[in-house]
Amino acid sequence: MKYILLFIKKTLRFVLKPLSFVPAIFVMYMIFRLSAQDGVTSSQLSLKVSHKIVVTADKLLKKDLTEEQVEHYVKKIHYYVRKLGHVTEYFILAVSVAFPLYVYGLRGIPLMLVAGLFCVGFAAFDEYHQSFVKGRGPSKKDVAIDSIGIFIGIILVRIVGWTGRMTIFRPLSRKR
Repeated sequence: MKYILLFIKKTLRFVLKPLSFVPAIFVMYMIFRLSAQDGVTSSQLSLKVSHKIVVTADKLLKKDLTEEQVEHYVKKIHYYVRKLGHVTEYFILAVSVAFPLYVYGLRGIPLMLVAGLFCVGFAAFDEYHQSFVKGRGPSKKDVAIDSIGIFIGIILVRIVGWTGRMTIFRPLSRKR
């Protein structure tokens, strides 16, 4: 019975470990699809998000803004909402890339280099891809902004992974 359970455990690890990269593939697909939107569609999407933020803040703060004031604030935050979108999507990509690498045993500086270079490379490829999309263009500045999200995501994986190994999973890591 002991050997059967060990076999099942090893088989599950063998099958499930590679599947840990599926979220990263999904996130890359979503980023690619968002970048394939033409300039007008992309801008309208971020304008909707900006509008939702202003309207929600207006309700929470009970400011009773007029529609003109709402539009004024939407225009003021639109650029920052777009850039925060870059940071957020690449933060998610970095976590979804770094976590499986961490599970496979890549830690410390090697984790930061491999996950970081992969994600920054994808960000650069994504900007190049945008050069073929109507109303869009590549931007080194966007790659730099994406890199902020990447760095934060990888650091978070390192912190969570280390904390987990030192606390929750410490009993599991002891050899029997």
